[in-house]
This record gives sequence, structure tokens and C-alpha cells, in this order.
Amino acid sequence: MKATGVSDLPSLRLEGRVSVVTGAARGIGYACATALAAAGSDVALCDLDAATAEASAKTLAAEHGVRARGYAVNVTVPEQVQAGVNRIVADLGAIDHLVNNAGVQHVAPIPEFAEADWNRVRAVDLDSIFYVTKAVWPHLVARKRGRIVNIASVHGLVASSFKSAYIASKHGVVGFTKASALEGAEAGITANAICPGAVFTDLISGQAKDLAASYGGGISEEEALKRAFLSKMPTGTFIDPLEVGVLCAYLCSDAARSITGTAIPIDGGWSAE
Repeated sequence: MKATGVSDLPSLRLEGRVSVVTGAARGIGYACATALAAAGSDVALCDLDAATAEASAKTLAAEHGVRARGYAVNVTVPEQVQAGVNRIVADLGAIDHLVNNAGVQHVAPIPEFAEADWNRVRAVDLDSIFYVTKAVWPHLVARKRGRIVNIASVHGLVASSFKSAYIASKHGVVGFTKASALEGAEAGITANAICPGAVFTDLISGQAKDLAASYGGGISEEEALKRAFLSKMPTGTFIDPLEVGVLCAYLCSDAARSITGTAIPIDGGWSAE
């Protein structure tokens, strides 16, 4: 077998490819869409917030010279998912990559955890991944090369109190990722899960004022955020959303063709304990 030279290395570039990202209007989803567009991929941004998804898509198209479009999709409704996938293929011609990112959280002790909240978290965080993957799967097979990246969580690997539905769902995401990898292997489809720790998004930063007050005052909003979110991360540093985005883009590249069925922590050492 001939030794591989530098000129034979697989590419990190994604020109000529189409990526679908759910929950893409902001936060980690938008960061993934940004990194994919920066690598040359056309991008479909799916979100409940249609206006923000469309505005974000226009920004990516202008900044990176790719085709980018926003789509209003409720990922918990299979019929909407299928209709959205059909529109994307009609508009952009194909689907090469799927990034399942849409997610919600609810915090409560198990005895007080309402069934409606359990069902809502599970529907968004786990069931939707099945619906979207099923709808996109034939298009990945048709390309004879596909990439599925599921944004799970460090809570897909470890647990914390008062987040039972989220933790159960994210553990399910990791399991579904492994099953997808096995079923997709012969078709050239890889499936991996990214498991972030505390990522500094607007959702987290917006809690700073209330958190500082909850600690009795006398501490800065920055310190309040650190106390609330970084106590289990040995690095003591929030993760930038684009760190997750760049890892996502790498997993979609040809350079990651042999990585499949994995759950990759990006958690500042949280899951190492």
C-alpha cells in the first residue's frame, strides 16, 4: 500500500455540499451553520423563529458567499419536518450534512417534574432527532456520502440533579447516534455526537443579573455565572459556541471520514472526573 503524501490528505473544505442545521437561528446552531458556511457549504437554517433564521441566513450568504436560506420548521412534528426537508431539496438540490441541534431544558426535582414538561423536553431533544434523521436519510444515501452530527451534551455522558428529562433525552441521543452510525456505514454515512459542557450563549448570559441576585448580591454578574455553570469544569472557562461549530464542520469533512459512532466531549474536562 502506497504511503500517503501531503497532497493526498483529505480535505477540510465543504464546497459543493449542503448542510441542514436545526435550532439554527442563534447560539450553538448558528455557530455550527457559521463554521459550515466558512468551510464552503451551502446551509439551510431551520428554526421555530423563522424571521431570525432568515436574517441569519442572509448574513451567512453575504459573509461567506454560499447559498444560505432560513426555514420555519417545528422539529417535533414529523409532517413539518418532511415538508421542510422537501423544500430544502427543492431549493438547494441535495442534502449532504445534517446537524441536529434543536433543544430545550427544564429544571425541577423528579417529584415536581410535570409530565407535560417531561414530554416537551423529550419531544424536542430526542424525538426530533429521529424525525429529522429519518426524513434526511434517503438524501444522504443518494449522495453516497453523508454526515450526521447530533449536538448532545455532557449530560449525555454524566448526570446532574434536577434535569432528569434532559439527561435521559441526551443519553438517548448518544445511543441513537451509535445506532445511526452502524446502519449508515455501508452507505458512507457517518454519525457522531458532540457533547458540550457550559457554552456561553445568550441563554446563559441573560441569566447573569438574576443569578447574582439569587446569591444574595455582593458578587459580580460574571462571578455569579461562574458559580452557576463552571463548578464542574476543571478548566473554569466557558466554551465559545464557535468551538462547537468548528468541531461540527470538521466532523462533516472528508478528513473525519473514519470517525463514526462516537460521542465527543467538548466540556473543559467535566466528563473526565
